[in-house]
Amino acid sequence: MQRFSFLQLLRQSFRNHEGWEPQWRAASPKAAYDVVIVGGGGHGLATAYYLASEHGLRNIAVVEKGWIGGGNTGRNTTIVRSNYLFEESEALFEHSMKLWEGLSQALNYNVMYSPRGVLVLAHNTTDAQVIRRHVHANRLAGIDNEWMTPEQAKDFCPILDISRNVRYPIVGASLQRRGGTARHDAVAWGYARAASALGVDIIENCEVTAIRRDAGGGVQGLETTRGEIATRKIGLVTAGHTSVVAAMAGLRLPMESYPLQALVSEPVKPVMPCVVMSNSIHAYMSQSDKGELVIGAGTDAYTSYSQRGALHVAQHTLDALCELFPIVRRLRMLRSWGGIVDVTPDRSPIIGKSPVEGLFLNCGWGTGGFKATPGSGHLFAHTLAKNEAHPIVAPFGLDRFRTGALVDESTAAAVAH
Repeated sequence: MQRFSFLQLLRQSFRNHEGWEPQWRAASPKAAYDVVIVGGGGHGLATAYYLASEHGLRNIAVVEKGWIGGGNTGRNTTIVRSNYLFEESEALFEHSMKLWEGLSQALNYNVMYSPRGVLVLAHNTTDAQVIRRHVHANRLAGIDNEWMTPEQAKDFCPILDISRNVRYPIVGASLQRRGGTARHDAVAWGYARAASALGVDIIENCEVTAIRRDAGGGVQGLETTRGEIATRKIGLVTAGHTSVVAAMAGLRLPMESYPLQALVSEPVKPVMPCVVMSNSIHAYMSQSDKGELVIGAGTDAYTSYSQRGALHVAQHTLDALCELFPIVRRLRMLRSWGGIVDVTPDRSPIIGKSPVEGLFLNCGWGTGGFKATPGSGHLFAHTLAKNEAHPIVAPFGLDRFRTGALVDESTAAAVAH
């Protein structure tokens, strides 16, 4: 009896649905490339696509230790938004948001971007003050965001409980109407197919085992499980393990890795019209096109490379969501999973050159990576092609940890993710 891997079964299940069959070329590594992107997730594939489509580079490889979209890209909970506080973050995520809005057309692939709205709940006076500050900052920057009363929030999301005698009373909310969701694996497959059509080599099951450097200390190539690859330019886009790969080049990064977990309920008919988020309880929820309620929790308190989170974190999230949405109390959990996120001291990414000549970094996104996928790839491609940071990502360079010019979204984000 023939046996199939999970990935083979997944791909087979989509064959009868037009547009879903992955169509990138399964390449073998060549002896040398102009640029090698390490990491075949959304950010890495987007970088390769924009290098080819906007900068005319063709001799590019994306190397992935597993399969395309099998890492954090396939483990996230699909939220898209740009309602950040600081000007640097606003510019970065709004740039990405504008790309999301036309991404299906640009890739000729349906990434299922759905601007259903992102509702951020306030449960006390402090929440209300912080979230109102975000609203004002966003509107000054030309980004849509608005304050709502509890009654207006319930009108927008009818299953919310806005009673005053509950553990987490709702005193108001902000709404970014352009925010919403997109299909995570479709984003990876769409970028992979489009990049492959432009000549990019996409090499799966190709784990990097060493980074070779020349006598002057610059990048000379990679050693992988599928052979050696010569290159003078490497972009590291390996969510969750960037510190491990960077250490192969003798580089120590200011990041820690934490488990981040999520789960989905059994499928039900449409009940959730938007994305609802709460920082006070570190939770968010939306509904997938298949009817599952998609639920995410905060990061664990302890560093780990385990793709399983602590049970009490998920338990707290579920307890709180059952208070906010009484309708879900009797639903059963269908499945749960965990990812690994790289977290910097200021909860903002690192994008740009490293101290190692020819080694470029795109990492440290924490829980904000998926929503930045198109913008991250677009701006990182510019940085690689021009050998200098794009102005939008210039504030996110590694040097900020030496100068103290931090983009401290860790305390400013007002939402868990």
